[in-house]
Formats: sequence, C-alpha cells, structure tokens
Amino acid sequence: MIVAVVFAVLAACSNAVGTVLQRRAAVAAPDSTARFGLVRQLLRSPLWFGGILGVVFAALFQALALNAGSLAAVQPLFILELPLALVAGNALFRVRVSRKAWFCVLCIFVGLAVSLFSAAPSGGRSQVPGLWWVPALAVVGGAGVLLVLAGLRRPRGLARAACLAAAAAIGNALTAALVKSAMNVMSEQGATGFFLAWQTYGFAAAGSLSILLLGYAMQAGPLIASQPALTLGDATVSFCLGVVLYAESPRHGLWMLPALLGVALLCYGVFALSRTPCLAGCVNPEPEEPRHGARPASAGPHPATAD
Repeated sequence: MIVAVVFAVLAACSNAVGTVLQRRAAVAAPDSTARFGLVRQLLRSPLWFGGILGVVFAALFQALALNAGSLAAVQPLFILELPLALVAGNALFRVRVSRKAWFCVLCIFVGLAVSLFSAAPSGGRSQVPGLWWVPALAVVGGAGVLLVLAGLRRPRGLARAACLAAAAAIGNALTAALVKSAMNVMSEQGATGFFLAWQTYGFAAAGSLSILLLGYAMQAGPLIASQPALTLGDATVSFCLGVVLYAESPRHGLWMLPALLGVALLCYGVFALSRTPCLAGCVNPEPEEPRHGARPASAGPHPATAD
C-alpha cells in the first residue's frame, strides 16, 4: 500500500502542474462563438500542451498506483493536487501563499489523513465481472450527461462551471476505475491483452472527454465553482466505484465518526482554499471578478498576500 501512496502523490504532483498550466491556457483563450472554437485556441497554446504533458505523467503514475492499491484509497489522494497547485503556482508564476491558504492546506492534509485512516478501505477484487460494467457505465455516464446538459443551459458563472466540473470529475473517476481494470488485464495477459481489452479504449475515451469538459468548466466560471466540484466529486465517485464495483470494504461502526469529521475538515479546506487569492493567482492570469459582464483586461500573475 505504501508503494500505491507514493505513486498516487507523484500523480497528484504531476496533475497539479498540468492543472495550473491548463487553466492558465483556458482562461487566457479568447471567447469564441464558433463550434469547437475553444479547442482550436487551446491547440495553439504552448501552456496547454505543457499541461497535457503533466496530465500524461499523472496518468502513468496513477496507473501504477491503482495497480498497487485499492481504488477507494488511491483516488481520494488526488485531492492533494489542490494544495500542490499552490506550490506549482509559486514556482512557475511567483505567486505568494498567504497564512490563510497554508491553514487551508493543513486542513486538507489532516482531513484527508483522518478520513482515509478511519475508513481504511481494504479487500476487494482485482477485476470487475464483465456484466457489472453495464449498469455502472449507464448510471455514471447518465449522470455525466445530465450534468453537462444542465451546465450548458446556464449562462457563464457559478452554476455552469460547477456542473461541467462535476461532469469532468465523474469522467475522471470512471477513467480511474477502467485504468485499474486494464492494468489487471495487462498483469494477467501482458501487453497484447492490454491493447485488446475494451477497458483500455474506454479509459482513453473517458479521460479525453474529461479533459475537454474541464477546459470548458475552467472558462465557464470562477475557481470557487469548478475546483471543489472537480476535486471532491472525483474522490467521492471514485470511493463509491471502489466499494460497489471492486467490493472494497471501508470500516464501519464507531470509525464512521472520525471519518465524517475528517471529510468535514477536508471539505472546509477545499472550499476555503478555492476562495483564496493565492490559488486564483496560481491558475488565473487575471482577477476572477467579472466587470459588468465583460472579460477583464489581461494582467500578469498577481501575488496574493494574507487575507
């Protein structure tokens, strides 16, 4: 399990760098009413390709982590991507971190540690029975489609960004579940079995769609809407898929109390950190507040001080 944790943390680091670069590119892209206009703008951005590279390395580390550990325990560790984005923003764009932000980081680390230690999901199976994927894909995919449709019906702002980010989170969780299944196929049947398995192409499609949805979510509204939905949604859906599909069993009884307290502390840290100017400075080339419905004038990264 230690090996899985190490690889999961490395994946979170790579994803943090990728997320910072991707959001910088997405927010900086000019508005376009043309079909696939945002996609064309992002394909011309070096920052976006740098973010994709970070995502690729994160995917490799994630596959190794899922191969060594349980889905319900490994995937929630990706919440560390959020505080690690502060480190990436500080290193890449010289964004200073306030004391409030460091307190939020502490809440995230403590809340995640307490909740995972208390729940301690264990056991489970290495492979999901084939027929079990049918209702799982129907439920998860249906929820994602409903969120996308709900988001697209709303104007740019909190609701649109939250819905699209939540859909991206569901896609990330489904991708992780399929990656774990595909890695098991590779361990049993080798590279040939891996490339012949439907799960391999399933996680490639789900992951690509999630990246696209995340780009639209980032451009649709402020960080306080998209980041908690993405971070907490991914962890929650992944935990549920681990329990339902892979039969990973969390602790019950009195262990539920500290687990819930840890989740509450974790949620506070995620929402509070998402509101800090520090994190906004890491991922936005301009202030988040709209000015009479117009996009603000472009500005460089703004160092944030204590709130």
